[in-house]
Amino acid sequence: MDLLSQQKELKPSLVIPKPVVFLSRSVHFFSSRLAIRLAAKMFTTPINFKTPKRELAMAKSAQKKELIVGETGKRIHLLSYGYSKKKVLLVHGWAGRSTQLFAFADKLLEKGYMVISFDGPAHGKSSGKTTDLLDFLATIKQIDKEHGPFEAAIGHSFGGISLYNAVSDFLKIKTFVTIGAGDKVSNILVQFIKNLKLNKSAYLKLQQFIEKKWGVLVDDYASGYVASNIDIPVLVIHDTEDGDVPVSNAYNIRQNLQNGSLLITHGLGHTKILRDQNIVNKTVEHIIQNT
Repeated sequence: MDLLSQQKELKPSLVIPKPVVFLSRSVHFFSSRLAIRLAAKMFTTPINFKTPKRELAMAKSAQKKELIVGETGKRIHLLSYGYSKKKVLLVHGWAGRSTQLFAFADKLLEKGYMVISFDGPAHGKSSGKTTDLLDFLATIKQIDKEHGPFEAAIGHSFGGISLYNAVSDFLKIKTFVTIGAGDKVSNILVQFIKNLKLNKSAYLKLQQFIEKKWGVLVDDYASGYVASNIDIPVLVIHDTEDGDVPVSNAYNIRQNLQNGSLLITHGLGHTKILRDQNIVNKTVEHIIQNT
């Protein structure tokens, strides 16, 4: 059996509301140019969810700090959890929050590490309405400057893409772990346009619009592409039933890493995997062994 093939249609953790899909298709009918601008705005606007009860203990006990990112001027809500010279940075995914990786934070504290986590730009208690990968990278760079150095890092989904790019460029750490990380930004755009039920030509127009706005080629930031620059130990974790990011992304990233290992799970999906005790243990064990 080909592990890279999609055996069934998997349900994503985030579903675009039907009224939004209807609006985008209606606008596209009258003006494709306006529809692309609307799609770009939606693509860079995260949905903020209420913090679940299971995450409240971390939210209450962690020290709250504020950080201003020099490159963007955005105010970032930061959590400092525990105290140790050995620090680990947690980077949540799109529409996530600083406490989403609480299970990893608790285990790291138990093992003598200090955890730094944050609400990404335009997420949670941080400022801004829209954000993107470059925004996240500027935030990580500022956090590293003011609260580093870090021994290791953990990134989920979009946070994983951010870590691959950060480590490839400027973040000096000994190891990191990604969970459900995507690879090519262009593929993410294709899926986004598909979810909006727009035609395929809209994807190319959206990519061109974003590349012009960013001033870069989006796939220059593909996880698999920048992975070839990374020589530290990296653990790539992904679930075969991830409805947001196909498991094939993990295989491609792994094969481009100089010193990577792969852990594939079954039946945990895109977000439930963050609360699986075996995954938490494997992640922390990897960090302990390499720091």
